[in-house]
Amino acid sequence: MDALHTWGFGADAEASEGTVAPDGPMAPEDLTVAPVGWSARVRRHSLGWVCARRAGMLVGFVNVAWDGGDHAFLLDTVVAPPLWRTGLGTRLVDEARCGARAAGCEWLHVDFESRLTPFYLDRCGFGPTAAGLLRL
Repeated sequence: MDALHTWGFGADAEASEGTVAPDGPMAPEDLTVAPVGWSARVRRHSLGWVCARRAGMLVGFVNVAWDGGDHAFLLDTVVAPPLWRTGLGTRLVDEARCGARAAGCEWLHVDFESRLTPFYLDRCGFGPTAAGLLRL
């Protein structure tokens, strides 16, 4: 890995150049639901993020939103498919956890599909919890 950009907002280039989804490249604009640029949206709703690069290409990303208090929320965790099962995703989540803790958060939440249970519970150390979901 060329670089694992650690926690913070100093990575505008990484957040604006694009990221990689399981089905291929995904521009940050694809994640925008309002006519607000990716960087502005991330800055407004995020506590911080972590990016990873290889050969100058963004190959991993995780975003952390928060409630302005004790609770942070892991979002948009993506790793390029060739780097799945290499530990990169775990490193990204760990950097995000450290950043949230350093920012004074007491809890880090994550929602995930059941197929990702081994990743989040076993490898990243999250505990199971009951939660609710309402389709809007």
